Amino acid sequence: MKILIRNLARTTTEPALRAMFVAHGTVQSCTLVMDKDTNTSKGFGFVEMPKAGEAKAAIKLLNGQDVDGNKIRVKKADPKPGEAIED
Repeated sequence: MKILIRNLARTTTEPALRAMFVAHGTVQSCTLVMDKDTNTSKGFGFVEMPKAGEAKAAIKLLNGQDVDGNKIRVKKADPKPGEAIED
C-alpha cells in the first residue's frame, strides 16, 4: 500500500521518515519529495508498505502525531491516473 505523509517539517529526513514506519512493519520504499532548485524537503513524502494490515495500522497510529514540531497527516495515497489500485 502506498501511503502519503503530509505536513512534514522541512527538517525531517528520509531516514527519520522510514524509521517512523519501520516501527509498524515492513517498508518497501520511502521517498521524501524534494525541491529541485533548493534541494530541501517540500514537506511531504510517500512510504510503500507491502502488507495492507501493517500499512493500515501505521496510518491509524501515525496520523496526527507531532513530528519535529509539525502535526503530520497520514493517509492512503490516491493512485495516479493509469496506476493500479491496490488495497
